[in-house]
Amino acid sequence: MLRMSRLADYASVVMARLARDPQRVQSAAEIAAHVGVAPPTVSKVLKMLARHQLVVSVRGARGGYRLARSCAEISVAEIIDSVDGRSALTECGTAPGLCEYEKRCSVRGNWQSISRVVRQALERITLAQMMQPEIHVVDIGGITSRRQRALAHVGC
Repeated sequence: MLRMSRLADYASVVMARLARDPQRVQSAAEIAAHVGVAPPTVSKVLKMLARHQLVVSVRGARGGYRLARSCAEISVAEIIDSVDGRSALTECGTAPGLCEYEKRCSVRGNWQSISRVVRQALERITLAQMMQPEIHVVDIGGITSRRQRALAHVGC
């Protein structure tokens, strides 16, 4: 099963909370109370999001956080990256030289292609879309046709 980290999941929930009222500054405690995540965890996530310029930190007695840009300009990929870093489905998909079998691996290129498609789908989905009742379907029809061609070529 492919999964993002729990913190990345929390980051998406925190961003969705901020997106409900994007101009209003909300405290970490307020956000934590609304989303049901422990305040220290929400604070940690908000600091990561601020470091990646997805939220703006406002100091002072009425301080807190708000979105740095419109929710239509923030992708799910950016939210995940802010917490987990840029990732891929396999080690060899993140950077060359991480896997000792990389040079003789017969499926490396395919995993890299799959990672690219997953990445592109996450880049296409915005925080604004995540706020909708249903997520918009991302067309992955090209994957099926490539897979079918590959299977036909291999004889599977």
